[in-house]
Amino acid sequence: MSTPAWRAWGALVLALAAVHALAQDLPRARPEAVGMSGPRLAKIGAWLRAETEAGRIPGAIVVVARDGRIAYQEAIGRLDPQKPDAMPADAIFRIYSMTKPITSVAAMILVEEGRLTLDAPVSRFIPEFAKMQVGVEKTDAAGAKSLDLVPARRQITVQDLLRHSSGLTYGFFGNSLVKKAYVDARLDAGGDTTNEAFAKKIAGLPLHYQPGSTWDYSYSTDVLGRVVEVVAGKSLFAFMKERILDPLGMKDTTFYAPEPARQARLAEPLASDRAIGEGIEMNDPRIARTAEPGGQGLVSTAGDYARFLQMLLNGGRLGKTRILGPKTVEFMTADHLGSSVTPGPLYLPGPGYGFGLGFAVRRTTGEPAANAAAGEYNWGGAGGTAFWVDPKNRLFVVLMMQSPRQRTGYRPILRNMVYAAIER
Repeated sequence: MSTPAWRAWGALVLALAAVHALAQDLPRARPEAVGMSGPRLAKIGAWLRAETEAGRIPGAIVVVARDGRIAYQEAIGRLDPQKPDAMPADAIFRIYSMTKPITSVAAMILVEEGRLTLDAPVSRFIPEFAKMQVGVEKTDAAGAKSLDLVPARRQITVQDLLRHSSGLTYGFFGNSLVKKAYVDARLDAGGDTTNEAFAKKIAGLPLHYQPGSTWDYSYSTDVLGRVVEVVAGKSLFAFMKERILDPLGMKDTTFYAPEPARQARLAEPLASDRAIGEGIEMNDPRIARTAEPGGQGLVSTAGDYARFLQMLLNGGRLGKTRILGPKTVEFMTADHLGSSVTPGPLYLPGPGYGFGLGFAVRRTTGEPAANAAAGEYNWGGAGGTAFWVDPKNRLFVVLMMQSPRQRTGYRPILRNMVYAAIER
């Protein structure tokens, strides 16, 4: 091939690469074109800039999309408070429990294909769950506590894992004897484990509640990740990558970021704000480990997660790529608790919310203390990230930051500011 021909070929390759890169971004629109106020949306940036200048957070990224177009996106503050670099639009964040919706979608892909059913007992895929016991705490006359173990009245189902009614728990919310057993078991083993080993280990611990009786935030989605592996016949990340991440163009959503190019974009918290729970520090995704926890392990960007949410808002489709059917998304984002599942003492969805298959689901427009319409669904991560999708208002919002301390306080403020900008 002649030199001019090589140059032409090179130019074509570069042009195609540029088109591909642009295709990874959702289309943009002036706020007014999608019925929102630009000046009011701009107040979000002013608020967060003031927070960074006051030293409460290092930085943040906010994406507001309506009618399939991004009406507002801003990167604010610094990527790392120890360095002068500004927050880039493609910064990578530890999303912690925002991993759960992606794992839940992976499971529902298998349900759509007839390879998994929600009423299937978990023991069909992980035999160690066949004979679970429930820890019943008792206190004697002297005030001493002890734990009695009683058989589970029924098996844990796949639906229980998806809606957190399995009876499993987390050790870092509360101080019961069962929760203490979870802490003492060191279930994550510092990331040097596998989903198979994790599932077998947690199956040896007592349940906190009878299966199907109580909503309790838990390792349920981590166990679900192992169910996905067994049914799919491959690792959780391999299945996610093949069926969700690559088809949606979520190129920076991974369990670890050992590559120098990704490490250079990893957002960091303030040195005084690294604890996501008592004695639990934020993880370091720069170090690739064996664990692929389906409930908490992914890192991602605002742009990647926006594509995932637009797919859900579109009824399971983004462009020509279909991940789920619209009726499956509708089913996932319906309330699956009803009157049969009791909210636990720490009911994180909050007043006015039920829980679907991977999401908190708003039952009513009123009652919750922050704005949104009935049918909205959401979740967040322990590191400070959060999202919500509002089908009635044709809207989704992504908040990315690394600030565990501010993770709950900022979310209602952002909600109210976003809804204040809707004009029609």
